Amino acid sequence: MHPILLAMDWGLLLEKAVLITIIISVSLLVAMYETWGERKIAAVIQDRRGPNRAGPGGLFQPLADGLKLFMKEEIIPTSSSRMLFVLGPGLAMLTAMMTSAVVPWSSHFDLFGRHIELQIADVNIGILYIFGVVSMGVYGIMIGGWASNNKFSLLAAIRGASQIISYELAMGISIIALLMLTGSLSLKTIVEQQQHGVYYVLWQPLGFLIFLVCAFAECNRTPFDLSEAENELNFGYHQEYSSMKLGFYLFAEYVNMFISSAVMATLYWGGYDIPFVNDTAFGQAHGQNLLAILQAVSLFGKVIIFVFFFMWVRWTIPRFRYDQLMRLGWNVLIPLSLVNMLVTGFLILLHQNNWHF
Repeated sequence: MHPILLAMDWGLLLEKAVLITIIISVSLLVAMYETWGERKIAAVIQDRRGPNRAGPGGLFQPLADGLKLFMKEEIIPTSSSRMLFVLGPGLAMLTAMMTSAVVPWSSHFDLFGRHIELQIADVNIGILYIFGVVSMGVYGIMIGGWASNNKFSLLAAIRGASQIISYELAMGISIIALLMLTGSLSLKTIVEQQQHGVYYVLWQPLGFLIFLVCAFAECNRTPFDLSEAENELNFGYHQEYSSMKLGFYLFAEYVNMFISSAVMATLYWGGYDIPFVNDTAFGQAHGQNLLAILQAVSLFGKVIIFVFFFMWVRWTIPRFRYDQLMRLGWNVLIPLSLVNMLVTGFLILLHQNNWHF
């Protein structure tokens, strides 16, 4: 066998392959049941029943919906750009899944004499990676809208692209203020800093609020779902799509919502840290593996709270007009994020100089 192959850590490759499979499967499962949860929450808010026929409490409704998408006829318009028409939803789904690679889902397991990190890639530029991948998501929308050769789809795609680009600026500037505090771009390091200190939402409440609003816009969630405004644009950028191509676009939105919630929990709410518990002492007393499981449960609990908030807002706040949406992004959020960054830098400078000018 070749020396390079002998030198490879095949155990590490197996660990990462299993972890990638688990994260992708869990993300798709969560996205599937987010559709059920959204219908149930909408039903409670609107004083109606929601899905209740397929399985107990309607729990099998997402499976029925998935089967329906698989069984529907696959239609590709004759006037569309066939290759790009297929590429659009695939790219949207790919970028939604790639973001999860740098999220630390828990600390680590000790199994079979190995130290198994529950993070696909702990890169020291994790936040830059997230922004790089998220910025690619706009291509899935633009390609899908343009390749359909439908003027309504194209208008919706342009709306979505301009919206995402506008709100990414405010989101990026709000993150700069957080990076001034952390001094690191690694999400694992940011979580560990919060474990030994306080959650960064206490130091950056305005930055977190800006990030949260921009996350709504990035995920195309109400009140920022202007690219899917049915009453204005028929159905939005995926009007011409059917079967699982449409399913990819719809699933990408829910996967984005899940991953965005995980990123917000990681950056501002301690990530997998268990609130009011000394994780180190608990791990020494009860074992690292039990600690890792409880830490993953803690992170998922925070994610569920954010996902519920996404859904609550959808069925509470009406959709913006497009000029209101752009005005909020450019005239309100970007100036606020700049002020937040400057004030943060000023306070850090004062602290470094023992609070003297």
